Amino acid sequence: MGEAHSPFHPGEQALQARVGRRAASERAGRLMVRDFMPEEHRAFFASLPVVFAGSLDDAGRPCASVLAGAPGFLASPQARTLRITAQPAPGDPLARHLVVGAPLGLLGLEFRTRRRIRMNGTVTNVQAHEFEVRVGQSFGNCPKYIQARSPTGADPAPPGASHAQGAELSARAADLVARADTFFIASAAPGARAGDPAQGVDVSHRGGRPGFVRVRTRRRRTVLTAPDFAGNSLFNTFGNLALEPRCGLLFADFSSGDLLQLTGRAEVAWDGPELEAFAGAQRLLRFDVEEGLLRERALALRWTPAQQAAQLAATGSWTVVERALADVAARRHLPMSSPPDNLR
Repeated sequence: MGEAHSPFHPGEQALQARVGRRAASERAGRLMVRDFMPEEHRAFFASLPVVFAGSLDDAGRPCASVLAGAPGFLASPQARTLRITAQPAPGDPLARHLVVGAPLGLLGLEFRTRRRIRMNGTVTNVQAHEFEVRVGQSFGNCPKYIQARSPTGADPAPPGASHAQGAELSARAADLVARADTFFIASAAPGARAGDPAQGVDVSHRGGRPGFVRVRTRRRRTVLTAPDFAGNSLFNTFGNLALEPRCGLLFADFSSGDLLQLTGRAEVAWDGPELEAFAGAQRLLRFDVEEGLLRERALALRWTPAQQAAQLAATGSWTVVERALADVAARRHLPMSSPPDNLR
């Protein structure tokens, strides 16, 4: 197997090997990961009203964002080019990251049909109202854990205020996370700026029951924990995190349009009592918040209530986990029963 031509970098390869899927993932990757967009992918992006983006700031920290427009604002004039006729909303850090030569990860997601396609590449042209990305890798993902919802139209009200977040999330930001059934995570390999398609910036989707992201604040620092369920075993996100723990999260309130963008550091828990008690979870993602931005009504589109993904019926919740761990702790501290009289 020629690792030099693998679509995966060493971090991804190491995690594929850890779960016993290295050979299978390599075979799948060589079939599905392309350096161009087939016609199906090009038509798919052109039909979307939103696209999610992962970018790098000047310090190399990944940031997750979203761009929106009328269907057609994403266009592929040729198989290795995607043109985006939109600019980040005011206040979005993505605006500072869109420069020629910058790596960019894009995720096209049609919530209604649960279809998603990823495209990672390099910014090649930036104009006043549009920019272009040259394809590095293009591939589809499975529909698991996506909550189905449909856009109901744009809110004519302008965006509201922005609220900076520190290591301790505000009550409003923490509430948005605690209610979420979806978030997006931007990550990058250490060589993301070097032009190797296998080491670009990535943005991916995570879904679960409402409340699947636990929010805990201690000593004025907020830590978010989310279960990671069975996926495609490519480990694009976790492979990046194995080499570069810095990442960015994006949470959206689909009814109000509020967006929460966070930057911080993540680690993956592969064992432990919390993982064992969370039904369906294969790993836990722990994210230490460093800073962020809560932007009111930053996403103009409004959406219908979510229809939960069928796979989530087999998954647990933090309430069940905490109850199970409390029961274990209580049993450990029960006083020993008195021995029978004949043993005294």
